[in-house]
Amino acid sequence: MTNLAESTTFDVAKIRADFPILNEVVHGKPLVYLDNANTTQKPQQVLDALDHYYRHDNANIHRATHLLSERATRAYEGTRTKVQRLINAAHSREVVFTRGCTDSINLVAQSWARTNLKPGDEILITWMEHHSNIVPWQLVCQQTGATLKVVPITDAGELDLDAFRVLLSERTKLLAMIHVSNSLGTINPVADMIAASQAVGAVTLVDGAQAVPHLPVDVQALGCDFYAFSGHKMYGPTGTGVLYGRQALLEAMPPYQGGGDMIASVTFEKTDYNVLPYKFEAGTPNIAGFVGLGAAVDYLTSLDRDAALEHEDALLAYATERVRTIPGVRIIGEARQKTSVLSFVLDGVHPHDIGTILDAEGIAVRTGQHCAQPVMDRYGVPATVRASVAIYNTRAEIDALVDALDEARILFT
Repeated sequence: MTNLAESTTFDVAKIRADFPILNEVVHGKPLVYLDNANTTQKPQQVLDALDHYYRHDNANIHRATHLLSERATRAYEGTRTKVQRLINAAHSREVVFTRGCTDSINLVAQSWARTNLKPGDEILITWMEHHSNIVPWQLVCQQTGATLKVVPITDAGELDLDAFRVLLSERTKLLAMIHVSNSLGTINPVADMIAASQAVGAVTLVDGAQAVPHLPVDVQALGCDFYAFSGHKMYGPTGTGVLYGRQALLEAMPPYQGGGDMIASVTFEKTDYNVLPYKFEAGTPNIAGFVGLGAAVDYLTSLDRDAALEHEDALLAYATERVRTIPGVRIIGEARQKTSVLSFVLDGVHPHDIGTILDAEGIAVRTGQHCAQPVMDRYGVPATVRASVAIYNTRAEIDALVDALDEARILFT
């Protein structure tokens, strides 16, 4: 994290003006939205793209020769090219559109893993995974006889890399790991772990749902085989997601679902599948959503990403130091490399009660297990309060959070 000074090179007031929902009043108080790891708010540019599609271009894609269909198809496929450039995929055919990060991971689990794994093989994940990067692999292990192995985490919320090196072996056929922890904010050394895993012949998948909104992501530089993320956490619409996959792997994988648009030819005896990426995109997709995702990518890439990250990390550092001053607070996850997420508990007060009090002050945070129950078990807590920052958050909002937390402490003690 950076120092406590708020960035002077990032115009947060200008950014806030792009997000209409930030003018909302909640329980008579100005909205303070600090639940960005859950879902981000949408800029006017994304809202306008959705509205324009439905008002002017609404039609199905790839299926008709009329003008509306052509315009819809052009906008939909334009997003694929934008995503390719955002993550530096080698080709747009390596970008598969899904319903979200969870859907992307399940696609790999049921298409690649279920096809390729057998008894004696091992899948290696980490203790800080979201449930969507745990449960699909448990299902695959039940289906194939493979074994699930887990890299532990330290008290600071970092991966135990010595344990990783011990667990990694020629039996490891897949490494599936989170890039940035949704519950701790830890930035994991994914490039190094990918290189080590590929040296023993393992395929690698990265859950990048919390990374893409904050960090520059270059899938070719990382060297990963698969990279999954969601649109709604990067200022885009819900119900949109991306799976990047190496072309050779995607070519060899069977379709995850059957239906329209993923076929080249169908008879009752045989079906020939469409080319990449369409063989993995069965049925009418969330066309408007992906048009909106294209606008979100445009919005992100229009920013000075370095300045935006500096702003977010300065806010996180400020929030960490301010929250730490509240008596009875315990911060969960203090990795040396982290971003965007501050999780904590307050002695004698259940996180859900804190969330209710904060909501009454117009402050939105996430309370609970954050779909990361093993992390909660690791730290011996039932849940945490999670405040997560984005490009439009301010020091004044952090101050409002701290003031409300102190009121909660006084109320319950």
